[in-house]
Amino acid sequence: MILVIDNYDSFTFNLVQYLKKLGADVVVIRNDQLSLADIRELQPASILISPGPGNPDGAGICLDIVKTFYQDIPILGVCLGQQIIAQAFGATIQKAAQPMHGKVSMINHNQTGVFHQLSSPLQVARYHSLIVEESSLPPSLEVSARSEDGEIMAIQHKDFPVAGVQFHPEAILTEKGLEMLSNFFIKRSHTKQNEDKENELKRTLAFI
Repeated sequence: MILVIDNYDSFTFNLVQYLKKLGADVVVIRNDQLSLADIRELQPASILISPGPGNPDGAGICLDIVKTFYQDIPILGVCLGQQIIAQAFGATIQKAAQPMHGKVSMINHNQTGVFHQLSSPLQVARYHSLIVEESSLPPSLEVSARSEDGEIMAIQHKDFPVAGVQFHPEAILTEKGLEMLSNFFIKRSHTKQNEDKENELKRTLAFI
């Protein structure tokens, strides 16, 4: 099950529809209507933190979710969700050079994580006025995509399955958005299951 944290944003519905297209079971809860204990009880396979208005400090329980579960539950943040992940690890959020509401950009990416087996550059749709300040990024986070003017368009954790995208993969103007979500939530999950099976087989053979 994928737990979607809704930051009171109209795009959340579109993200949920994309996840359901991928065959995922989805539970949607708003950012101020659940506790960390609720998440432990739900035992989600992964978490998506949605876009939303404002900044990470006004996003309910989201910062605490990242700080508490990043080592145990895969987390993907979209737009505000990326900013939440970055701030949770100590980065600073600042105003973008110019607001990008409903505008299209080309991004260059490193073809890893959400961009696995996708061509670069890609066209994406942007709806934001804040960005992650690159000089404040901690060593644990790396940039995985940039706009043509160098602004951070995606980040990923170096050791855990935690990532963010500043653009909207669910927007119709974003190329390969469904594939990006599949890379993180579906293909990554299948890879993890196969790795677990291989490790279990190795442990079994070691005792034969």
